[in-house]
Amino acid sequence: MKATTTWTQGTSSIITDNRGHEVTIDLPEGKGGEDLGATAFELCLMSYSGCVNTIFNIVAKKMRIEFTTLEVDTTGYQKDGAPTFTDVEVELRIDSNASDEKIDKCLQQTLKMCPVGVLFHQAGVNTTYKIEKLQKA
Repeated sequence: MKATTTWTQGTSSIITDNRGHEVTIDLPEGKGGEDLGATAFELCLMSYSGCVNTIFNIVAKKMRIEFTTLEVDTTGYQKDGAPTFTDVEVELRIDSNASDEKIDKCLQQTLKMCPVGVLFHQAGVNTTYKIEKLQKA
């Protein structure tokens, strides 16, 4: 696995992986950038959200949990002026007929397997989780 970042202009850069995908990063206008993309720090939080969503999907298939909606919000906090995240709240929203217990078990397994979450945990970031079961319209 490899990532390469190439400066493009101002504070903007393009990050590529070794599989041909790319992401533009930049700073907000208020911090000297042109707001052409998320910041690298924001990408960390976005990666956590995406990882939980992906791994939950994989685990749910193995557990035969069907769903029509799956959304994961991550909210990061930097307490006491910390330079990085000190706390992250993960909220999973799902529309499924599966029992609350089965969905919770799936999330617990997901959290053990999510490599981005493991990195956050190893870095000492306090993470809390919440599941919201959506009602079918």
